[in-house]
Amino acid sequence: MNHDSYDHTYISAILNGVRTVAIVGASGNEVRPSFFVTKYLIDKGYEVYPVNPGHAGKDILGRMTYAKLGDIPVAIDMVDIFRASEAVPAIVEEALALDPLPKVIWMQLGIRNDAAAAQAEAAGVQVVMNRCPKIEYARLAGEIGWNGVNSGMISSKKPIMRGGFQSFGVRQK
Repeated sequence: MNHDSYDHTYISAILNGVRTVAIVGASGNEVRPSFFVTKYLIDKGYEVYPVNPGHAGKDILGRMTYAKLGDIPVAIDMVDIFRASEAVPAIVEEALALDPLPKVIWMQLGIRNDAAAAQAEAAGVQVVMNRCPKIEYARLAGEIGWNGVNSGMISSKKPIMRGGFQSFGVRQK
């Protein structure tokens, strides 16, 4: 697969098809990007499991933090990686040892490891690299366009107005 660009339908299908998300490298520090993404995904209805060995057993945004993927007591649909590209192969190995396998390995902005991506895809796992699910969700839902940024999406769909974040409803709750 070409990981330099992704079709809207590929990203949308992933965001609509996953329910449980493990965020590897999650942080309880409110100024860290992993904190923002964790909060955003929780607010959008995803079941989020922070993974960070330094915070294991502690609470991040009301969620128990786990030391490793294998410690999470439920099946994980998507592993979102907030670690350096060099750390990705070991995380992918850990993800591929899970039973059942996750549906998706997602590497955050600036994170890319083609060899690890090929290994995950060979095992039947979808891969996204150098993208942020928070940004992609907001772009596809039209939230970014409301703030004056061209999201590349044209829609006549009226937004669903809810408390907190506004959404076109990429996620079906």
